[in-house]
Amino acid sequence: MTDYLSSLFALDGRTAVVTGGSSGIGRGIATALARAGAATVIVARGAERIAETVEELTAQGCRAAGVVGDLSTREGIHAVAEAAAIPFGEPDILVNSAGINIRPPYAEITEADWDATMTVNALAPFLLGQRWAQGMAARGYGRLIHISSQQAHRAFVGSGVYGASKGAVESLMRSEAEAWGGTGVTSNTLVPGFVLTPLNARLQEDSATIAALAARTMIGRNGLPEDFAAAAVFLAGPGSAYVTGQSLFIDGGLSVH
Repeated sequence: MTDYLSSLFALDGRTAVVTGGSSGIGRGIATALARAGAATVIVARGAERIAETVEELTAQGCRAAGVVGDLSTREGIHAVAEAAAIPFGEPDILVNSAGINIRPPYAEITEADWDATMTVNALAPFLLGQRWAQGMAARGYGRLIHISSQQAHRAFVGSGVYGASKGAVESLMRSEAEAWGGTGVTSNTLVPGFVLTPLNARLQEDSATIAALAARTMIGRNGLPEDFAAAAVFLAGPGSAYVTGQSLFIDGGLSVH
């Protein structure tokens, strides 16, 4: 049984890069990939949280490294593409989890809001994927995994440019799936519901709102970063070789309730 499961899910000998990997969903996924055997590079803006994440993983016997990077500019994205390939070589697995959510009223969205959101949320996944998928294809193995949003699939109050950026990510995923089809490279998205992370810590202080959000799911609770572990390992591993161009909802049934 162990050998069989390893043939489906083990990531030994693989390398992974996780943007936004020092907190929230990204950290949950980075931890899962590293514990499944992948040498994992954490990319984020904050050196302290990167160091904490890397230290935690190495203490568990994982191979992990950190890269401080800024995905808010083209120059920063290209710099990350070079720096993140240094610790363990070019990745076999790319997880695009870094994102920003600027949500002014629609009529007040500025061009700067649009540019900032689209650069981090959509341009960075495109450029990093384009840069590294070529090597993945040459090696015959690659996994592009994007963190999307419910707002890519239906309208929410205040979605604004964030929803548009995640819609772009969904379309990018399908384009990548087509472009790299037959090369051993797949592209898919994970679609969260409401997930309890440090980014929404202030909202979590409102117990009534948190309870109402949980009641909208079929499972009866809100998501946690570790809820993405198994799905991420599956999409990153050899067992998902025939899965591409798909959106996998990790939302406790929120999207169909």
